[in-house]
Amino acid sequence: MANEEKSQAKLLKEKLMMNKENGSKRVSAKEVAQADDFCEEYKDFLNKAKTEREAVAYAIQIAKENGFTEYSVGTEYKAGDKVYVNNRNKAIMLAVIGKNGVKNGVHLGIAHIDSPRLDLKPNPLYESNDMALFKTHYYGGIKKYQWTAIPLSLHGVVALKDGSTVTVNIGEDEGDPCFCVTDLLPHLAVEQMQKTMVKAFTGEDLNILVASRPFNNDPESEQVKLNVLNILNEKYGITETDFLSADLEAVPAFKAKDLGFDRSMIGSYGHDDRVCAYPALMAAIDVELPEQTCITVLTDKEEIGSDGNTGMKSLYMYDFIADLAKAEGVELRHVLAKSTCLSADVNAAFDPTYASAYEVNNSCYINNGTVITKYTGSGGKSGTSEATAEYMAKVRAIFDDAGVLWQAGELGKVDGGGGGTIAKFVANLNVDVVDLGVPVLSMHAPFEVVSKLDVYMTYRGILEFYKAK
Repeated sequence: MANEEKSQAKLLKEKLMMNKENGSKRVSAKEVAQADDFCEEYKDFLNKAKTEREAVAYAIQIAKENGFTEYSVGTEYKAGDKVYVNNRNKAIMLAVIGKNGVKNGVHLGIAHIDSPRLDLKPNPLYESNDMALFKTHYYGGIKKYQWTAIPLSLHGVVALKDGSTVTVNIGEDEGDPCFCVTDLLPHLAVEQMQKTMVKAFTGEDLNILVASRPFNNDPESEQVKLNVLNILNEKYGITETDFLSADLEAVPAFKAKDLGFDRSMIGSYGHDDRVCAYPALMAAIDVELPEQTCITVLTDKEEIGSDGNTGMKSLYMYDFIADLAKAEGVELRHVLAKSTCLSADVNAAFDPTYASAYEVNNSCYINNGTVITKYTGSGGKSGTSEATAEYMAKVRAIFDDAGVLWQAGELGKVDGGGGGTIAKFVANLNVDVVDLGVPVLSMHAPFEVVSKLDVYMTYRGILEFYKAK
């Protein structure tokens, strides 16, 4: 009798309660292997696309290899056609034209390809006490102390007055030098270590050490700085004034690595938000002849508020959809009102070391699949868009029908801080949108951690969303 009651309770539990068992136990060994295989290419993407420019270049290359052509206004496109739009080499859109065109709305998958980093100031190079250094301006929300005493590489472009550009990438190849921000030795850091984290290390302390040898023995000042400029001039043909028209970013020099004895995780710089950008990109590549037109947007500037002509506050996506609507003779506002979007961005994975920052019943966990975040914001849901119950149900149904492993989660405790995504800017266009992405440990650190299974399930979720009617 007791066993029968227990069996009934178990059956009812399975019917009524949410299954929060480790996701690796809920999927087949085949799916785990597929996740591992998918993430091998993802690691390659992480290593090759550490900046938004590099991510766009990577996306264009793989898009062309898979039949995408550059979009041309006025060209008549048919179902199955694949096009891309390059926005200033810092954001990109990829569209697969659906059987119904855009008249019934479009499916949007949007992720950002910028990550926290150290940007060089417009006049970065200086010499002090026989050392040459770069002044930086940090980009995005960082804990400044995390950027000291780690190897850094330099990425970006220098635009010259003749209209040409020079690509810079130093510190990634095995034979390259690297750079670093120095830190104070603990023997002399008694005063520093008594300060709060915010005051112990300031933005103006994030100076990158780049050289220590003088150009020659002549009695000239700033010989170490001169030596750096001479090296850069010989390699790239640039002078000091060319820094004024440069986009140069310092990022961690280490590669993406398998993490853990079981190799179930990936440690890397830039998971936020390339861990969602890559699945969105691959979903755009893999969707074939969808019912609705599918548009993948890899956007810039999310980490600093999405302002600027390559961020989501810009009209570039709006204008592109307007062009598609005009070509079909339909009104843009009607297209947007029928459109749906997955704002593909990460969430904070529960970390048992810092358990007090989370609310366990509403946190997301690594290996439990892609996470749906109904709203973000801070405090009383400030600065967010909240998905409707009806749209949440629609997304759940798509995932459940396709066997996509998913979970729901918030960004930590209600008054613990908070954050936002691009979802609200899309929602402001009268589009149904919800956040979907990968749980991340150590978010915004130079070395973040994700689960391979969660990366793969995010790809599967976006692909199934694109295939839905």
